[in-house]
Amino acid sequence: MTAWKITEPERLTLEEDVNDLSVSLVSGRLNVVGGDGPARIEVTHIGDRPVDVSLENGRLTIAHEFPKGWPGFLWWLVGSRFKVDVSVVVPEHAAVRLSVTSGSVIASSLRNGATVDVTSGRITLLGIDGRVAGKVVSGSIEALTLGGQVDLETVSGEIVVADSTAAVVTARTISGSLTCDLDNPPAGTEVRLDTVSGEITARVREDSDLRVSLNAISGHVVNAFPELDQHSRKTVMGRLGTGTGGHLAANATSGTISLLRRPVDDEEAVDE
Repeated sequence: MTAWKITEPERLTLEEDVNDLSVSLVSGRLNVVGGDGPARIEVTHIGDRPVDVSLENGRLTIAHEFPKGWPGFLWWLVGSRFKVDVSVVVPEHAAVRLSVTSGSVIASSLRNGATVDVTSGRITLLGIDGRVAGKVVSGSIEALTLGGQVDLETVSGEIVVADSTAAVVTARTISGSLTCDLDNPPAGTEVRLDTVSGEITARVREDSDLRVSLNAISGHVVNAFPELDQHSRKTVMGRLGTGTGGHLAANATSGTISLLRRPVDDEEAVDE
């Protein structure tokens, strides 16, 4: 095993192949990108606490050392001492698991999925295939151009999903807003949006072939497609177009669901 203890801004280039990345930080900003060439680590800012880096049998680990026996709430008192800005480039096929207690994570251009967990802060996911999971307790998730299977969750915060080609998208909030922009998903695609106390907004192309089921238990549904069956202010079901494409399901316990129509871009319509 090769190991480093980083105490000041530093750049590392790793000659050994990396096929697995695990990052666990207390506070700061983390940027992980899939790319060509050897794996690289750049630390541009670091607080009083060092960051440990190790590489063994293709597994790259980057972590703060958590003092044992400290009550969890004390992390919020000493977070500035752990604050660090880290950028990592790994092969795009690497498996990636990222965790930051307080701060932001950007993950992009990965082909073997990613699991990202932030307690308080922000997650941005860009151009990732495979199994993608993002969870924030307090904060937001932005997910753009994702493929494969996507599972997103916030307790108190916002989720935005756009330009997804994923076969399965599951997004849920406890208290917060959820926005999903769909581009006529193909047959077999499942998109499920859920909130307990919040708002759901789904935008779909007006020429979509889509099965739709929307249900608000103690809220109401706003529907921009008169061809769908609106059984009440709380339930909308039916098919758009031929209904042979994907399936959109949205459920709200207490809140509003809005289904909006998006015009087909003129240039896109000509291409089709």
